[in-house]
Amino acid sequence: MAAYLLRRAGQSLLTLVLATIVVFAGVRALPGDPALALAGEERDAATLAAIRAKYGLDDSVIEQYWAYVTNTFQGDLGRSIRTGIPVRDMIVGALPVTLELSLLALVIASILGLLTGMLAAVRRGGPSEWLANGIALLGLSIPHFWLGLMAILWLSVGLGLFPASGHVPLLSDPVANLHHMVMPAVILGTGLAAVIMRQTRSSMLEALGEDYVRTARAKGLRERQVVGVHALRNSLIVVVTIVGLQLGNLISGAVVTEQIFGLPGFGKLTIDSVFQRDYPVIQAVVLITATAYIVINFAIDLLYSVIDPRIRVAGGAD
Repeated sequence: MAAYLLRRAGQSLLTLVLATIVVFAGVRALPGDPALALAGEERDAATLAAIRAKYGLDDSVIEQYWAYVTNTFQGDLGRSIRTGIPVRDMIVGALPVTLELSLLALVIASILGLLTGMLAAVRRGGPSEWLANGIALLGLSIPHFWLGLMAILWLSVGLGLFPASGHVPLLSDPVANLHHMVMPAVILGTGLAAVIMRQTRSSMLEALGEDYVRTARAKGLRERQVVGVHALRNSLIVVVTIVGLQLGNLISGAVVTEQIFGLPGFGKLTIDSVFQRDYPVIQAVVLITATAYIVINFAIDLLYSVIDPRIRVAGGAD
């Protein structure tokens, strides 16, 4: 097991190094002179030379990359071209909003997806399965931006149940924070809930036909135990994989959702930096997103070993 975890940690570290190279090369492949962008209207030769000296733009590519990696691991992500604020401070202010939104959306999607998927599998061929499949199809088909706009129109403007936009920090007022975050989280989680439902149903149908399920029923176990303990646990490998892969879609979907609901999160920061060509912010955003993917995949590998003992045995045998 230890060898398995060490191998996966090494692969994750290698992937992170490759991600830093891709981010570094990608930003420098963008058209235009970074010194001109940083100089703004002050574009005389002396100013440009001072900027190049300050940011090491005249150094070799290897020296620039080493400085970039060193500064990044020290927490120095540079300063915004447009505002002059340290990028680290901008991300620290925006990232908690997106993390909260994504976690709420994940919890909502997991509960809805697992329950409806189990129901559709256990009551196969009945009205419950048709209803669950219909709801899942709607969740996959309806775009987030349209659903968000309709929710604002009906639930906020029409009924006044939820705020149409804005954000309240969690620590300052948890109740008001939840009131502002519930509707965006539900909108963001609809697509993921539909995917979880379809995968849970498919995995449960396969598990319910296995010999160990028939053996559990022959031993006289209650149907609730058979479905909830034996069939569901063996179905979670596929579901956990799908959830991990779809977390990336939550991050990308948060970009649109935060714009619609006016949330000052990571997604809004990304869009603003792209439109303003704020290269240090773009570079930091892409790197943090790539790091999040790597961490999520490593966490999924750990969950595999918890859910399925066979993986622990295989890992320990290496």
